[in-house]
Amino acid sequence: MTNLTIEQLHTLCAIAEAAGQQVMAVYAQDFASWQKDDASPLTEADVRADQTIRAGLQAQFPGMFVWSEESVSAGARTAESFFLVDPLDGTKEFVQRSGEFTVNIALIHQSQPVAGVVLAPATGELFYAAQGLGAWQRQAGGDVALQVAAVQAGQPLRVLGSRSHGGEALAAWLAQLPLAHDFVAAGSSLKFCRIAQGLADVYPRFGPTSQWDTAAAQCVLEQAGGRVTDFAGQRLHYGLQRPVLNPEFLAVGDPQWLAQLLPHTAPEAGA
Repeated sequence: MTNLTIEQLHTLCAIAEAAGQQVMAVYAQDFASWQKDDASPLTEADVRADQTIRAGLQAQFPGMFVWSEESVSAGARTAESFFLVDPLDGTKEFVQRSGEFTVNIALIHQSQPVAGVVLAPATGELFYAAQGLGAWQRQAGGDVALQVAAVQAGQPLRVLGSRSHGGEALAAWLAQLPLAHDFVAAGSSLKFCRIAQGLADVYPRFGPTSQWDTAAAQCVLEQAGGRVTDFAGQRLHYGLQRPVLNPEFLAVGDPQWLAQLLPHTAPEAGA
């Protein structure tokens, strides 16, 4: 499977929304009763969302393999096309009740994300994209096409970072960056979507991420005109034959940013 129809893409959105309902059912529980080291509500939300997504994908896309953070289909290791799923990205945001956690479903073909759905169930934000269909955000008055912001002379670089981790590495990078910049905080895979909306310009990631954390949102950003590369300027690749952890990367809106930013990600740049 390579290119989805718009109907199939909308079906993926519906599956994500069903999973989001399962996540929100757990989110409504009394967090005050949790112990600090008690991950059981997070596990429950993960598992319930994962089961919902798997059932939906198996019903609507029979024969397609599924690889998620929770489990992997037997044939996914050698499949040319498969679904890559993160049923709950942003566990810290979930616990902190920031609302910035997401459900993520991506279709991978030949190691690249060719369709993606990102849902923030607490806020109702839904982003979806596919090759040949562009990138979209669902809104009550009608879905809106997404387009990254172009580089504007004299405007500061809007840099995205996490609210919950990675601050020291990002601060060190910003300190040696010869560009005026503003910081924009966001959680989970929503960082990619904020760039796709034109609300930020770059998300530099210095810490570890897993393949399922980035695939769906990468598709949304790329179909909106953005790019995601490792620090050598190469695209990220997906599949069970590859390491689960992604390399460090830059996600940018206008691809022109890469020429200005990649030289400052080399190891000697921060020395």
